[in-house]
Amino acid sequence: MNPKQGVILYGPPASGKDTVTTALTELHSKYAQFARLKVGTGKSAGYRMGTAEQLHELEAAGDVVYANTRYGNTYAIDRPGVDAAFAAGVPVVHLGQIDGIRALVDGYPADWSVVLLWCPREVTEQRSAGRGDSDTAARLAAWEATREDLEAHPGMVWDLTVDTTEAAPQNAARLIDQLLVQRAGATTA
Repeated sequence: MNPKQGVILYGPPASGKDTVTTALTELHSKYAQFARLKVGTGKSAGYRMGTAEQLHELEAAGDVVYANTRYGNTYAIDRPGVDAAFAAGVPVVHLGQIDGIRALVDGYPADWSVVLLWCPREVTEQRSAGRGDSDTAARLAAWEATREDLEAHPGMVWDLTVDTTEAAPQNAARLIDQLLVQRAGATTA
């Protein structure tokens, strides 16, 4: 039996995580964005909105694989949510912290393909403004935090790196899909 396969997309704000995930789901219906539990306000699309009480219950049960706070909200990757995502297919998890990648890879057994999506700071600024974000300054601060995170973890190994200013989302999706096919073949050989 092949191990469960999942995809982790890491990158700064507006590097293309949502766009590449959409291209993956269009390429094959087995892919689906993992909806992290979000406690807070603002954008709800792509998240499972929850309460502080729900988060505390998950923490008490030891079911929070990783949680972080950004933009005044708390975002959590929870074991029951990841279980449900794997039951439905191949989850695509969006992360902006290397500590989150390590927590997920170490804390939830699966064959995780870890992909770095990158774009320059000025591209994040243009894309953020272009999509009408009201918090572009916060997203630029998060871009800086992502660059600092990468510099603080020089030994981080990526299964694939994609410059989203060079690769169209459909091409990035094909590269990710090929990576998973190759990895699945390697585990059956």
